[in-house]
Amino acid sequence: MIEFLTAWLGSLPGFMTPLLLASLGLLFCERAGVLNLGVEGVMAFSAMTGAITALAGYGPGAAMALGALAGLAVSIPFVIAVIVFRAPQIPAGLALVAIGLGASEAMGRDAAHKPFLGLQPIPWPEWLTDLPIIGRLLFEQDWMVILSLLLAIVATWGLFRTRHGLRLRAIGEDPATADAAGVDVQLYQFGALMIGALLIGLAGAYLSVAGSQIWTEGMVAGRGWISLALVVFAQWMPVRAIFGAVLFGGAEALIPRLQAQGLEVPVYFLSMTPYLLTIGALLLISLSMRTSQAEPGFLGRAYTRQDR
Repeated sequence: MIEFLTAWLGSLPGFMTPLLLASLGLLFCERAGVLNLGVEGVMAFSAMTGAITALAGYGPGAAMALGALAGLAVSIPFVIAVIVFRAPQIPAGLALVAIGLGASEAMGRDAAHKPFLGLQPIPWPEWLTDLPIIGRLLFEQDWMVILSLLLAIVATWGLFRTRHGLRLRAIGEDPATADAAGVDVQLYQFGALMIGALLIGLAGAYLSVAGSQIWTEGMVAGRGWISLALVVFAQWMPVRAIFGAVLFGGAEALIPRLQAQGLEVPVYFLSMTPYLLTIGALLLISLSMRTSQAEPGFLGRAYTRQDR
């Protein structure tokens, strides 16, 4: 039992980190009033870019950085469409999914199924990693796990303790009032979507550069959609997103551990577990009045100055 817990907890941060990074990116977008459904495609394109960079002989840090920039680059058409041309956000986001998935499969075909040296755990002293249960959980993780937790804390401070964060939240709630107060709505939305795209790109790059250290088509496997649900689960609060990522990531990390134990449960049923948990969490949240109170009031709607 101890070996099972050690293996499960040791793998949990690797499943948690991409969900947390992607949900933080989405959180910035939605706090600015923009519903970004394109996260699945952005993560796929970033994962492919990170793998190609690593296969080209560059280090894992460069692969992560270029993966994040790739997420930003592929998101630019979506940003221009919804901010400049006020395109409907739902079809624009779905188009971004198609663009990201299609581009990743076409451009990453030659890099598929080729292993490479990816992100490695921080080299802590061996006596720390040998601690029962918590040794692997705390001391066999890479630096991106720590960075993702720090980013959640910084995002909380930025959104709720700074003037720019107050303005961003005001735009998501009532852009007409923010505009009347002298806030440049488009500029803040543009900045929020750029930050969001970079974080989502980091999440995608993490899947290939750190998680599997290989690129395969379909490796995102619905994590982008889970991240969208995680934002609602977290009530649009960055720190709460940590707990949501641990919950959903823990369920996903449990699947290979149960399979390793020889549990006689159909593999397809086990693969359904994170998505069933997502649906269940959303059903519970929908029964709470707090969801409607926490959701940004102008989420998913295009704003023009004539609306003032």
